[in-house]
Amino acid sequence: MRPVPEQARTARTTTSPAGAGAARPTGRAYLRAVDAEGSAQDGDSDLDLIALGRRVRHLRKQAGMTLDDLAAELGTAPSQLSLLENGKREPKISQLNQLARVFGVGLDDLFGAEPPSRRAALEIELEKAQRGPLYASLNLPTVRISSRLPMDVLESLVGLQRELRRRLEEQAATPEEARRANTELREEMRAKNNYYSEIESAAQELLDAVGHGSGPLSHHVAADIAEHLGFSLRFVPNLPNSTRSVTDQRNRIIYMTQGRSRDWDARSVLLQALGHHVLGHTEPEDYSDFLRQRVYTNYFAASLLMPERTTVAFLQEAKARKELAIEDLRDAFAVSYESAAHRFTNLATEHLGITCHFQKVHESGIIHKAYENDGVNFPADHSGAIEGQTVCRYWTSRVVFDVEDKFRSFNQYTDTSVGTFWCTARTEGHSSGMYSLSIGVPFEHVKWFRGRDTTERCTSRCPEDPTCCRRPPQELADVWEGKAWPAARANTHLLAAMPQGAFPGVDTTEVYEFLARHQDRG
Repeated sequence: MRPVPEQARTARTTTSPAGAGAARPTGRAYLRAVDAEGSAQDGDSDLDLIALGRRVRHLRKQAGMTLDDLAAELGTAPSQLSLLENGKREPKISQLNQLARVFGVGLDDLFGAEPPSRRAALEIELEKAQRGPLYASLNLPTVRISSRLPMDVLESLVGLQRELRRRLEEQAATPEEARRANTELREEMRAKNNYYSEIESAAQELLDAVGHGSGPLSHHVAADIAEHLGFSLRFVPNLPNSTRSVTDQRNRIIYMTQGRSRDWDARSVLLQALGHHVLGHTEPEDYSDFLRQRVYTNYFAASLLMPERTTVAFLQEAKARKELAIEDLRDAFAVSYESAAHRFTNLATEHLGITCHFQKVHESGIIHKAYENDGVNFPADHSGAIEGQTVCRYWTSRVVFDVEDKFRSFNQYTDTSVGTFWCTARTEGHSSGMYSLSIGVPFEHVKWFRGRDTTERCTSRCPEDPTCCRRPPQELADVWEGKAWPAARANTHLLAAMPQGAFPGVDTTEVYEFLARHQDRG
């Protein structure tokens, strides 16, 4: 047997190279983690079998030994050693001690996290990639990794795997990314008090150009704005299912549907489509960009439907009378209650000096949309995301679902750990269920609102105190704990990535086929 080269005895660093994962435990740490005479069980240690196998192969070849030679030294079969070197068999501690003795190295050297050579590092990376879910999803044959595999082929295969993984990670917006994007955008909105002067100015220029002064924006004026911008409108019955409008930018045609859905206002859909053009939007780079563009175009549409000058004058006059009410804003400009509530948050702080918060909550108690600049303590996850959290059942946005009178707005004071808030709320139906829409202000601002004389009052200790409403009352728990098994409604979207593509949720092929059909019709 040839002597083991000196460099093989050099202590290895325990820092992983780029792309190799986290640092692995030393030989002694591994010995402490498992039974001295047994093999490690899955989950009992952090042993990297592929890296260990490649290191054993490297040391064997440096020692000038064949598999048969090493098997004879260890008293085992060559086939068992082959499985070990290929990372498919976990060795016993006694066998690891034998290997270290034969190679003349310590256990820490045998377990070194840094691959012994560049080729070994590439072999380990390719082996791990081929055993992963991404490679399996491609339905490609497995490449046999051996010393006969040319180095340039090995580098190409690893490079392809890296690039494929990078592109998928770049394109796929995960639920975690969506929460992060929502949180960042909400922080931006809070910093600006949800007021964007540049969008207000762009909207006013258009209103002046078409001669619209005051009052609700009619469909006719909305069409005038489109014509002024050089767009023609087509109503079609066969709009792609994943869209509310499709803009043919080449021929400057906006296609809309003549459907009867109550979920959106045709004026808003048109104005949002025009907003992308006016605000100079390009194809979204990622989900965060997509979300920001959507918020800006919604703001643009609201600025046209409820122009800043006339809306502020309306609100200031109502404040002077101490009769601020979201439903009055809704009725004055012929918009939905949700649109009026959103528009109030745009202008309340900038022009009225009133801080506020907004919530859109599903009947299940889940927050769908939220905004605040008044210090209210919304529930949030570790990343600061509010959307998807369950709101306290004592907040106005939850209590309103149980109110019998759905014609008028429901008003309530809520005492919280950060102060008392007054909120006004209504419920509206949607194809996905019932939602509550609420606007709230700190107690100091309630004097300006109609409904401030309400006697409805609740106390919420959420989200700090789980005994507030997230845990059942003790008397119910004593009877039913361990004896109830509800069948949860499966929300499969929580397990999947966000829809891919520049416009998440939109079938691009369907859109292109739609435009091609209508272009052929002239």
